[in-house]
Amino acid sequence: MIVAEAMHPRTGGGLSVAERKELGRSLRTLAPRSSHAEWEPSPARPDPLGLLAVQDVDRVEALVPIRHARMSASAFAFYRGTAAIMAEDLAPTPASGLATQICGDAHLSNFGHFASPERQLLFDVNDFDETLPGPWEWDLKRLAASLILAARDIGLSSGAASRAGSTAGEIYQRAMRRFSRMDTLQLWYDHGSVAELRRLIGDGTHEKRIEKRVRKARRRTSLRSFRKLAEVVDGKPRLRSDPPLLMPLRELEAEATPELWEQRVQSSFEQYYSTVGDELAVLLSRYRVADIALKVVGVGSVGTRCFAVLLIGRDAEDPLLLQVKEAGPSVLESRLGSSAYENGGRRVVEGQRLMQAFGDTFLGWSSADRVDRDFYWRQLKDMKGSADVATMDERLLANYAGLCGLTLARAHARGGDPVAIAAYLGKSKTFARALARFAERYADQAETDYRRFSEAVDSGEMPSHIPARPPVQR
Repeated sequence: MIVAEAMHPRTGGGLSVAERKELGRSLRTLAPRSSHAEWEPSPARPDPLGLLAVQDVDRVEALVPIRHARMSASAFAFYRGTAAIMAEDLAPTPASGLATQICGDAHLSNFGHFASPERQLLFDVNDFDETLPGPWEWDLKRLAASLILAARDIGLSSGAASRAGSTAGEIYQRAMRRFSRMDTLQLWYDHGSVAELRRLIGDGTHEKRIEKRVRKARRRTSLRSFRKLAEVVDGKPRLRSDPPLLMPLRELEAEATPELWEQRVQSSFEQYYSTVGDELAVLLSRYRVADIALKVVGVGSVGTRCFAVLLIGRDAEDPLLLQVKEAGPSVLESRLGSSAYENGGRRVVEGQRLMQAFGDTFLGWSSADRVDRDFYWRQLKDMKGSADVATMDERLLANYAGLCGLTLARAHARGGDPVAIAAYLGKSKTFARALARFAERYADQAETDYRRFSEAVDSGEMPSHIPARPPVQR
C-alpha cells in the first residue's frame, strides 16, 4: 500500500488551511488519482474461502449454516459477508496516506435511517462492527463495488452499473469539497435528514415509495417491536421463540447452559451500565431485564453472539428492546494495526460516535465474565431500516449511490481532514472514473469468489441451511 507521512486522522496536524491543501495536492505524486483504478489479485492472495472458514471457527456452530445460506443467495449477498476478504485485497492497493475513521464495511446496505434523540428521522452509515482509523479510499471502494454488484443483481446494464459507481465517487468528491469550506462546528453539527433523502433521490416516480418507507419507519418503535418479538405468558412479558432466528435463553442448549449465558449477559449489562453517561444510567435504572434471547442478524454477522434483551419499565406496556452484539477485533486490524481500545465493544462505540452526527442514545460497551468476549449495546429497533435494493431501477440506484457518497463523505470529514482529502481529490473526474473502473474489476473478482463459494455450498464443504420462515431483517 502506498502510504504518505500524513497527519493523525483526528487532528489537523497543526497545519494551516493552505498547508493542508498543499499536503493533499502533493500526495497525488505518491498515489496518482488514476492509480485507484488498479486491481489485480496478487499471486499470494489468501484463499477467500479459507478466510471465511477462519471466521466460522469462533461463531455459534449451529448458526454458521444460516450465514452460508444468506451469503449464497446472490453475488451481492455474498459480498456483504466478505469484509475480511476485501481488507486483504485492499491492503496492497494505492492509498493517498490520508487517514480518517472508516466504517470498514461500507457496502450500500450498511447505510440507512434511524431516529435521533429528538425523534427526527436521520440517514447515515449504520454499521460499525469493523470500524478503525484507516484509508478513506477503502470505504469508498467497498461502497462502489457493492453498487456494481447490486446493479448487476437487479439486471441493470453495465453502463448503468458503472454510472452508479462513478456517481458515488463524484458526489463524495463534491461533498468533501463543501465540507472542507465549512467552519469546524458547522461541519460537526451537519447531518443527513429524511428531507435531504427526499431532495437527493425523490422525484415524481419515486416520491410515493419514499413516503411509504418513511411512514413505515416512524411506526417501527420499541412498543411495536415488542408486540412483534415478545408475548405475555402468565402475566409475565417474554421474548417469543422463533428458532433458529430468535432463541430465548430458556431454550438455548448450544455452547453453555441457559443459566450460564443469562449470568454472562446480566454481568455484561452491569458493565454496560457503567460505561454510559450519568443521565442514561438514571434512565436505565428505571428498567429491569425481563428476558434474553440469542438473535440472528444481518448476513456477515450471522453466527456471532448477538442477543436481544427485553427490559420492562413501569409495566408491560413500557418496554425497551436492546441489542447486545459481540465485538471482536476488526477485520482491518491485521493490515492497519491494533485498535487503540482494548475492548472491541468500545472500538465500535467510539468509532460510531465519531462518524455519526447523531448516534444511538443507548450506545455502550462491556465484556462478559469468564469468557474473553467483548460486546456493545444499542437499541434494537427505533425507526431503523435500510433501502430495498431489489426494488430499485437505474435512476433510483444512481440517486441512492449519490446519497451514500455524500453520507460517507460527511462521516469521513468528521473523523479526518476534509481540507486535505478535498485537495487530493481536486475538481476533475479523474478519481471518480478510476473508482468506477476499480469497482467493475473488483465486482468481477467478487463474482468469481462467489462461484467458488457456491460450489463449496453445493458440495457440502460449507454447510448451508435456510430456516423455514423468512429471515428477520435487521
